[in-house]
Amino acid sequence: MRTHIVRSLTTLVLTAICQTAVADEFPSRPVKIVVPYAAGGPSDTGARLVHENMSRELGKPVIIENRGGGGGLNGTESFLAGELDGHTMLLGGIAPLTIIPWTRKVSYVTERDFVPIGTVWRSAQTLVVRSSLGVKTMAEFVAYAKANSDKVTIGSRDRHRLASWLGAVAARRRHQAHPCAVPLHQRKHAAGAVGGQIDGLFGDASTVAAQVNAGKAIALSVAAPQRSPALPDTPTIAEAGYPGVEAEGWHGFVASSKTPPDHVKRLRDALRAAQSDPIYQDRLKKQGATAGEFGPDALAALIRTDSAKWGAIITSANIKVD
Repeated sequence: MRTHIVRSLTTLVLTAICQTAVADEFPSRPVKIVVPYAAGGPSDTGARLVHENMSRELGKPVIIENRGGGGGLNGTESFLAGELDGHTMLLGGIAPLTIIPWTRKVSYVTERDFVPIGTVWRSAQTLVVRSSLGVKTMAEFVAYAKANSDKVTIGSRDRHRLASWLGAVAARRRHQAHPCAVPLHQRKHAAGAVGGQIDGLFGDASTVAAQVNAGKAIALSVAAPQRSPALPDTPTIAEAGYPGVEAEGWHGFVASSKTPPDHVKRLRDALRAAQSDPIYQDRLKKQGATAGEFGPDALAALIRTDSAKWGAIITSANIKVD
């Protein structure tokens, strides 16, 4: 009788241990990455460069789901309405996390509702001009602007490419004493500068590099602390003589702040291991981008500093985005 009781208790204990282990296993099913942009752009590319490596590290498939619209806002808000246990991550971008909340009412507070996992993509905004303009440096462009201040135009990709748009605004406001503070127009792609409709364009380095390398546009400077791997011969805007203007587009994985901490740690460890792969780093470089500093602290710092920087510009310039 006693032996039977001991065996029964042992069975119950072992069953409880096994059930706890299964319950605590993470991930227990495929992990989804919500990309709040259409397929094919820099943000989508950044997620796809690393998702296979993350799948290997997590031991489960990692699936990308594109939910475009609203400059990243639609997918970001829908993410928070879904499962929040870590089996779904968000590719958070500079626009929905740090810029859009300053321009309209949103359903979240970034630093309250999201927890950073790590940065996956950083690319500098770049000032390019049409080749036919006849200038090859920032100094030459400023001189040209002084002589033609009534007709020189700088563009950005459009208001929903907010890093590009605000990079142009920042350059104009920071150097108000110079006639490079010229009328600002929106163009949906680099063809605006290449085709001659406008004189210059602020755009993502990885996007404008093809036009520059083809000789259809001239890159004058990149608005980042370091030169871009997409345009290694192009000086930073500080090197070109105009310090104080930095505008990088970036994306990073975030989870809901309601995600269990051990699940967040598992995702962070998997991302760090995935990014250490030399093949990933080489692919990222070929895209003209960098990951910057790895880890959640670096992404948290990006969110914090960019929100403060762009918020100040948006507020002082009274910028509204439809």
